[in-house]
Amino acid sequence: MSDTLLTVENLTTAFESAGQVLTAVNGVSFEIRKGETLGLVGESGSGKSVTAFSLIRLVQPPGRITSGRIIFQGRDLLTLGEPDMRHVRGAGIGFVFQEPMAALNPVMRVGAHIAEALIVHGLASKSDARTRAIDLLRAVRITDPEKRVDDYPHQLSGGMRQRVMMAIALACKPPLVIADEPTTALDVTVQAQILELLRDMKREFDLSLLLITHDLGVIAETADRVAVMYAGRIVEQGPVREIFRNPQHPYTRGLLASIPDGAAGSRLKAIDGTVPNLAALPPGCSFAPRCGDRMDVCTTAFPDVTQTGDDHSVRCYLHPAPGSRIPAPAGVS
Repeated sequence: MSDTLLTVENLTTAFESAGQVLTAVNGVSFEIRKGETLGLVGESGSGKSVTAFSLIRLVQPPGRITSGRIIFQGRDLLTLGEPDMRHVRGAGIGFVFQEPMAALNPVMRVGAHIAEALIVHGLASKSDARTRAIDLLRAVRITDPEKRVDDYPHQLSGGMRQRVMMAIALACKPPLVIADEPTTALDVTVQAQILELLRDMKREFDLSLLLITHDLGVIAETADRVAVMYAGRIVEQGPVREIFRNPQHPYTRGLLASIPDGAAGSRLKAIDGTVPNLAALPPGCSFAPRCGDRMDVCTTAFPDVTQTGDDHSVRCYLHPAPGSRIPAPAGVS
């Protein structure tokens, strides 16, 4: 499509240690269109953050991307040399990290972090980088930016540090920003402010956004489309309204059912079991051991993608693709 900014095709990222291979991202495919927000949602350990780091090729050893394509603005990022990738990071794809205190240098002033991004990409000289940094701090609604520009990260609150991360990500006006759990560890009031700021920045800077979260409430408020991830695979994706109204995968239904309904004294619902060990995934569908709708075939092979609507797809044997051959359970011919 002409309006597609990023296309990810069969992306696989694995970690190898002590002779054991752990596939954290397994054949993931999705696209992000110009001006839209795609939410990537799933439980902790489902592979969301590894997917994000794979997109900007910052997976640390012993992890490595083993296959796939990442097409951004017409170029496959997996074929670029490191100098070209350094230009893509920041100028092409901005990144808001989950833990600002881990991402920010504790002995650098916050203004210097922003100025560095501008100078490295040739967008400001040293003399005017400070002024640009103040303007960006003001844009992300940090009060007294002329004073805060000289603060160190530890002098800021968690919400203000996250705003600094957003200012760094926006410094070079990239067309795409990846926000990895941007509201984690923030109180509810600050979470709402950060989400509102993301929406405003997306509109003001004409951004596309990949929003990674485990919170479906955040997805409902912010995203246009959603991809649901489980054990390294995307099991369902489509428009947010369609997914919330008509979820097709049992895992998606379980996630939606676990949202508190607000009724006093009501019991919270949870999905039985836990996310499987990625180094020892069950055969067939990874969700089968936790699924109330599982069939014998679910333990045979992982299901193919089925289109259940114009922009809605699912990988589940409850929705076999027309004309597809469902594999027989082991021992059955």
